[in-house]
Formats: sequence, C-alpha cells, structure tokens
Amino acid sequence: QVQVVESGGGLVQAGGSLRLSCAASGRTFSYYAMGWFRQAPGKEREFVAGISRSGDSTYYADAVKGRFTASRVNAKNTVYLQMNSLKPEDTAVYYCAAGFSPTDRGSSYATWGQGTQVTVSS
Repeated sequence: QVQVVESGGGLVQAGGSLRLSCAASGRTFSYYAMGWFRQAPGKEREFVAGISRSGDSTYYADAVKGRFTASRVNAKNTVYLQMNSLKPEDTAVYYCAAGFSPTDRGSSYATWGQGTQVTVSS
C-alpha cells in the first residue's frame, strides 16, 4: 500500500504563492488517483483538487479554480499543488490522499498524509 508525505507548507502573504509536494512510497504510485484536501480550524475537511492516475485529468473546488493547479510526476512518485493568488481564507492544514478515483469525497481515498500547514496573512 502506498504511503504519502506532504511538504512545502508555510507562511505567505496574501497574493503570494506556495507549492506543496506529496511524496509517495512504493512502486505502484501510478495506480492511484490523488487528491488534495484541506481543513481549517473549526471547519470540516474539504476537497481542494483531484488528479487522475496519468495526470491527464484534474478537478478543482470552485473556491480554488483558476488559482490552484494539481500536477504529478509518476517517475518521481510525487504530486504537486501549485497555489497562486493565495487568500487568508486558504489558511488550513493541507492533506494529500491516494485513492482509486479523484473524486471530491474523502471516502474515495484510502491513504492520507499527516498534513502540512499553510498560513496566509492579510
């Protein structure tokens, strides 16, 4: 079973950019669709983006569409989330997850990382 570890979070000013990375273990990374979710304090976890096994198809929450871009490099067992034009409301812990379909439902993903904190100051 694949395991995933996120990195790249940090503190950034509004309007800035960050790129999150999610490194996966195992030789079967390309078998998995990947998703990004986030959870802000006091709020439920929410879907951010999903990417298909090949990377040809991506899906985004309306709140991040046009600002965030998910991509993957299967040869490196890594998926990325490029976040531009960040807003204070993007502040959350961001989680990477591996599953068999890049849906917006958390139940579609079997493996989750520990999360990385993103803080956007106004």
